[in-house]
Amino acid sequence: MHDDVTALLAASSQGEGAARDKLFALLYEELRQCARRQLRGNAVLTLSTTALVNETYVKLAAASQLNPTTRQHFMALAARAMRQVMVDHARRLQADKRGGGAIMVTLDERLPDQPDDAVDVLALDQALLTLEQIDERAARVVQLHFFGGLAFPEVAELEGLTVRTVMRDWQAARALLAAEMATPPPAA
Repeated sequence: MHDDVTALLAASSQGEGAARDKLFALLYEELRQCARRQLRGNAVLTLSTTALVNETYVKLAAASQLNPTTRQHFMALAARAMRQVMVDHARRLQADKRGGGAIMVTLDERLPDQPDDAVDVLALDQALLTLEQIDERAARVVQLHFFGGLAFPEVAELEGLTVRTVMRDWQAARALLAAEMATPPPAA
């Protein structure tokens, strides 16, 4: 499958529109698994797995300047697009419901046991923006693993790091994100 993905990525970068569609079809189930993980346990969420994957594809297809060279690179771009789709959706819900429609996700692979175990997508996005200012690499690790669904060895390969370093970044990022999201917003 990796050879197929690589060939399709090369064809897509040469401007073959059909190659991008074939690539998406080939990686569709993997993208659905990522989306399913992100949307799991969200009772207030109105975005379906299929809708999240499809909107992610539309976002990727519209960005013609993106030319991923490997499966991991494609999944990294998809992770960023999926994050953007979820944040945009959360903002629309929040605007529609005046803050009552927060979308909750967890920072690990399990379902939230209690509402307190989940985090607001908008709060997570804001915390990730702060983390990017503090430690850009750790923020990429979170995005690749959490939103992109890449395993730690895949993240390590994509980033040119050891798995041990990726695990350290993941642990540090989770602590920083938790601290950032626990801090009440400044008074206006």
